[in-house]
Amino acid sequence: MGAWVSVLLGMDGAEAEAAAAAAGAGPAAVGLGDLPELCAAQVLLRLDPPEICRLARLNHAFRGAAGADFVWEAKLPENYSYLMEFVGSGDEGRRRRRRAGKKEIYARLARPVPFGDGQKEFWLDKSTGMICMALSSKALVITGIDDRRYWQHMPTSESSFQSVAYLQQIWWFEVVGEVDFCFPVGTYSLYFRVHLGKFYKRFGRRHFSSEHVHGWDKKPVRFQLSTSDGQQALSQCYLEEPGSWVLYHAGDFVASKPDQPMKLKFSMAQIDCTHTKGGLCIDSVLFYPKGKGFQQERVVRSQK
Repeated sequence: MGAWVSVLLGMDGAEAEAAAAAAGAGPAAVGLGDLPELCAAQVLLRLDPPEICRLARLNHAFRGAAGADFVWEAKLPENYSYLMEFVGSGDEGRRRRRRAGKKEIYARLARPVPFGDGQKEFWLDKSTGMICMALSSKALVITGIDDRRYWQHMPTSESSFQSVAYLQQIWWFEVVGEVDFCFPVGTYSLYFRVHLGKFYKRFGRRHFSSEHVHGWDKKPVRFQLSTSDGQQALSQCYLEEPGSWVLYHAGDFVASKPDQPMKLKFSMAQIDCTHTKGGLCIDSVLFYPKGKGFQQERVVRSQK
């Protein structure tokens, strides 16, 4: 243990033993609990937030260092003040934001922060310090959405917004959205979360029906993404795998100016009117740091 502490303090073995002898104790008497809090904080600066929280349970030194503002400020995106403007409202919200420590700010941003009348939300990705974002189907412009012959809003616990848009049948399929936001620096990927077939629960078990699923194997769906600074992506693919939620990758974009809003426009469309298509659930549009893994849902990367 003494050798481990000497490495953290930048000493070699002889220096560590000399320092311990000068203090009237042998190397064996030096333990992890003797690590100065400032040194403990330097260790924490090199760890991810989940690792910091685990190490804080180890002893008093790490527990004290884990509350230091400079440790958590290093984990926050540089435009965290802008992000915190979405938390709370009115004078009381502003007072809470001013009093909050950096650890408290990090903890709040790591939980979903709703905006846009509750139809959008963002949260801090704990491993990258970048932003994840979700836009519900109600935040999107969907052709024919107000006509019950084509679409219906279906309540479900399988959506974080508790509702999805279900398409029975239509000739012209188009879903368009946009967002104006100051993204922390990094590369982001955009996905459409969709499900072929209507799903429901019966006696506590999940079931789905493919009754209305048709038309998606005749022509591919096109995905488009553009940004206000000139970035563009265009891809297409066939929709497959009925009965499961699938994340269809629409494209990537790079955020380089966290203090300037970036406007993104994106769409998902199959507008060939020679055939109808239907049986599709639209849940949301998702923004994630590029390369972020998905453990529970399949990701389909379209052909450019």
